[in-house]
Amino acid sequence: MECWRLDDGRQTLALAMRAGGLPEVIYWGPPLPDSEDLAVIARAGEIDMTGGMLDRTPPLSICPEAAQSFPGQPGLVLHAEDGAPLLPAFRFEAAETGDGTLALVSRDTALGLTLTARFAIDRGTHILTATTALAADAPVRLHWLAAPVLPAPQLSDEMIDLAGRWCGEFQPIRTPWSPGIRLRENRTGRTGHEHFPGLIVPGRGATHTGGEAWGFHYGWSGGHRMIAEELPDGRRQIQWGHAPGTERTPATRFETAPLYAVYSAKGLNGCAVSFQRHLRDRIVTWARPDAPRPVHYNCWEAVYFDHDLEELKDIATRAARLGAERFVLDDGWFGTRDDYTTSLGDWTIDPRKYPDGLTPLIDHIHGLGMTFGLWFEPEMINTDSAAFRAHPDWRLGAADQIPGRQQYVLDMSRDDVREELFGQISALLGRYAIDYIKWDHNRVLPYPDAAQTRGTHALLDRLRAAFPTVEIESCASGGGRIDFGILGRTQRLWLSDSNDALERLRMQADAAMFLPAAVTGSHVGPRTCHTSGRILDISFRAWVAAMRHMGFEMDPRELTDHEADVLARVTAWWTDNRGWLMTADIHRLDSPDPAIIAEQHISRDGGQFVVFAGRAASSAQIAPRPLRLTGLDPEASYEITLLNRDDVTGLSRGQPALKAGAEIVSSRYLMSHGISLPWAFPGSIWVVNGRR
Repeated sequence: MECWRLDDGRQTLALAMRAGGLPEVIYWGPPLPDSEDLAVIARAGEIDMTGGMLDRTPPLSICPEAAQSFPGQPGLVLHAEDGAPLLPAFRFEAAETGDGTLALVSRDTALGLTLTARFAIDRGTHILTATTALAADAPVRLHWLAAPVLPAPQLSDEMIDLAGRWCGEFQPIRTPWSPGIRLRENRTGRTGHEHFPGLIVPGRGATHTGGEAWGFHYGWSGGHRMIAEELPDGRRQIQWGHAPGTERTPATRFETAPLYAVYSAKGLNGCAVSFQRHLRDRIVTWARPDAPRPVHYNCWEAVYFDHDLEELKDIATRAARLGAERFVLDDGWFGTRDDYTTSLGDWTIDPRKYPDGLTPLIDHIHGLGMTFGLWFEPEMINTDSAAFRAHPDWRLGAADQIPGRQQYVLDMSRDDVREELFGQISALLGRYAIDYIKWDHNRVLPYPDAAQTRGTHALLDRLRAAFPTVEIESCASGGGRIDFGILGRTQRLWLSDSNDALERLRMQADAAMFLPAAVTGSHVGPRTCHTSGRILDISFRAWVAAMRHMGFEMDPRELTDHEADVLARVTAWWTDNRGWLMTADIHRLDSPDPAIIAEQHISRDGGQFVVFAGRAASSAQIAPRPLRLTGLDPEASYEITLLNRDDVTGLSRGQPALKAGAEIVSSRYLMSHGISLPWAFPGSIWVVNGRR
């Protein structure tokens, strides 16, 4: 028996190889003592056998094998080039260990296959990263390859994964563990609104702020599959990989995307903070690392396709007065693009709208002290375009497929397609002072295809190398392409096309299980939301946007003087505090009132925090329940201040201390009793600042 372990001070991952087969995870949880004998652990963890079982328990290895009579889903489904099924039986060959890294190599000599599982542990973020690679001596057809398979805890009653839809992303789904499979499979070809590739497995009794939890994220921008399976003998396994069948051609090498995983002894927030930090500090490559995150203004919901230079200048001037620092020109500037039906693929400036090009608008925006960003949808094409008329064969999929929003997908696996797109986009980036690209993706693929995803990644990589200071936002009808794979090539994401602050309040809180504030765009929308029809107060809209990377997306000409003043004041607060906010950890609070969605942003040094307590509905009881805080220095006291006391309504008739001014209390009180907030209407928010 050979054994290995990876440690980061917060967790231990231990593996063992028994009888020459594939290694398996024998422990994943709180740190084991350095002196722990892993061989003893491996033997101690073996399960008993009884009637109805085989004479030896098939191993739940890092790639469970069908050839081993494994009673659950195998980690590899493979065929020969002629389509004949292959049933590998791997034998362990070698291990390579490094500082926080481990590579385990196994081989099936008869079939000419080599399986390599790689693990790395980050002692700063506590994220485990794992990949599986398959090499073949001759071309084979891959149906399914799982990243290294990890066990799920036994003392867990449910799992939490995330579903969604357009304007309703990041909806938590709680599923009880039971014999059989919880299978989530994305066949849309992009990450998808419907199936965010993330999973949280809470230990029994875990909450946001306490208890054990295990977290998983598969960092891939294409179709994916998640399997959470309880075997007949009670063991549980978690598998992640590309959607089956998306490797469409035989090859001699395949590799999964990285699986990111973490154990937490501090509730769901422990997983969330690790994912937030790892994405922000390890995966995102910032275009201008030392520059503050700028306040955005996006013109889409102000003008849509109706671009008029003088109107846009006026809008930009008003946005700058409110505090905007970047102006993004959205869809409608290219080809003859007056609606959704035309010009995708023709990335040349519309001379009808911009007879002198973009220079007059950009010069005006620069004169206001703002930078300039531009919208693209490079992976798409309209049949009414010069590009399609010249290259109808560039369309991905059949000619009679169902269009989406009158558009089709370009085949990004083709070198000539990527070359043409790079030429058109780089020509604009080279000619104009463009600091930012909003990269959209407004329809699903006709079928999932891993080569399509790799092609998009390759184009993004080439553009980033050629224009390293240009920031890119990932948008796909809002949150349709959000994952650590795309965020290794972009610096911002558009969480949802919904600018409804009430919907955003819930979405942002649930997305924070994986996403930090610095990459999560959030905009103050119009008074009447364009996607929900709801009318919400400007203070609520502004503070909800200030919970993430702040921006505006409305016609500023609609604002009353009062609304403009509120928006400018909240924006000024955000810019004054963004230096620590954009590196803060987001902790979801365990609210005793289900009507309250609350989170606490804590600076990296623990010296300050801000609590956002949003009221999403009416409460069952009359008075607000105290809201417990979390993650504070247990020996410190904090001065806490209600930042938006002006929002107190006449129906709030009592005298909670926060209504009168700042108060100084111990962290023990704040974390055991909590803060008492004033009464408020639904669709409102309290913002509390704290300083040690």
